[in-house]
Amino acid sequence: MDVNQHIQDLTAQVKAVSLVTNDELEAFRLQFLARKGAVQDLFGLLGKAEPEQRKELGKLINDLRDLATTAYESAKEALEAKTVSHRKATDDAGLAALPFPAGSLHPITLVMEEIKQAFFRMGFTVANGPELEDDFHNFTALNFPPEHPARDMQDTFFVHKSTGKGDDDLVLRTHTSPVQIRLMKQAKPPIRAIMPGKVYRNESITYKSYCQFHQVEALYVNKGVSLAELKETLITFVQLLFGDDVKYRIRPSFFPFTEPSLEMDIWWEKPGSDGRWMEILGAGMVDPNVLEAVGIDSEVFTGFALGLGVERMALRKYGIDDIRILYDNDLRFLEQFD
Repeated sequence: MDVNQHIQDLTAQVKAVSLVTNDELEAFRLQFLARKGAVQDLFGLLGKAEPEQRKELGKLINDLRDLATTAYESAKEALEAKTVSHRKATDDAGLAALPFPAGSLHPITLVMEEIKQAFFRMGFTVANGPELEDDFHNFTALNFPPEHPARDMQDTFFVHKSTGKGDDDLVLRTHTSPVQIRLMKQAKPPIRAIMPGKVYRNESITYKSYCQFHQVEALYVNKGVSLAELKETLITFVQLLFGDDVKYRIRPSFFPFTEPSLEMDIWWEKPGSDGRWMEILGAGMVDPNVLEAVGIDSEVFTGFALGLGVERMALRKYGIDDIRILYDNDLRFLEQFD
């Protein structure tokens, strides 16, 4: 093979080539510039040439490679420029960008954060626990004996229902009170913490009830804790959340895990209608049986507990009259909050 002539033929092909499509561009690259292309083959022949010819042949091969590379890069740039020039008007980089929704926090999240901040100001910390609970933590340790009618106060989602005494029942927690039990088993008094989280009850879905909702419970256990401290905590809390002029009332109630027990209402004035009292939380002094169940001496320590529904707070705060709208994921509603 006459290598000089072969190089001249390849050079002529490169100069004459017309690359107007991406397929032609790729075919050119494979023919001349790829690892098994024509230029690389020439470098393989260079070693077989006579020593006095190698310098000249090497220069010719390098010139051919540079020529092919320049032709390839020029054709590639021309194709890319042609693609850009044929963009649609809507692709014009100079046009204003489409509006991008920034998103916002859910009203439940907003109210939950306000509740946390109120309790933080009163010296409470946060404790968390599992949403799937056993019977002991969800009922028995909270003074719900087996077959006790108080268990009927909370319609329960059973994940596993035993056929025995119920000690190994697994349920979706009906309140965040089990976190109090776990905390009191792990920590020694003084204990001062809140337990925020999601809870579940097998209830009919209406404008005022839902099968899942959020609670925040608070627990304070120490020597000499009194009912007066509980009342002061409740009043301070509602004033921090709703303002100093909030109208409230505290009345007696019953819960299996507190004695005495009470509930707190605030006055809810709806635009265009008469106001009414709305219950926002239940509370009371921790029942001695609950303290004894977790190994705390009820003769030495006392405490109070309270629990409130976050959704009810959100309804009151934002003037919403149907709890279901909080779970509809309607952007027209959610975009009103920031």
